[in-house]
Amino acid sequence: MPWTEFVRGGLGAFFGALGFAWLVRTPRRAWIPAGLVAALVYLLYLGLVAFGVADPLAIFFATLAGSLSGQLCARKMKMISTVFLMAAIVPVVPGLGLYRMMAYLGQGSTALGAEQGVSAMITIAMTALGLAMGSHVDRAIHPSHWPHHG
Repeated sequence: MPWTEFVRGGLGAFFGALGFAWLVRTPRRAWIPAGLVAALVYLLYLGLVAFGVADPLAIFFATLAGSLSGQLCARKMKMISTVFLMAAIVPVVPGLGLYRMMAYLGQGSTALGAEQGVSAMITIAMTALGLAMGSHVDRAIHPSHWPHHG
């Protein structure tokens, strides 16, 4: 993969997350860190895929790194982590896969639609798992920053 793809992907993820942060009215001071978390996620994903890591695993590890980075940003900026975790998943949301699934199903191509749907669901599951594992690891490392229940 040429380095220009990494530059284009990183910038696209950064500005996509910036736009999303603006759209959901994230505090302005969080825009740049949120964009950087998103760029990290996508660049790590691209790098892992370029090194031959299977797509679902690349999404998991990239999202895990984004979750940990988002937790760190939240702690440093004294904000809720959701602000940064939303940005972390923007680049890996399988929007095109879900669109293709619906298009294939609408055209009567059930097998192609099912294939796209399964791929999108795997991406969603790996993203959720990466976010959850990141939160779990952060909670284990920094228990005083998490609310105590019970």
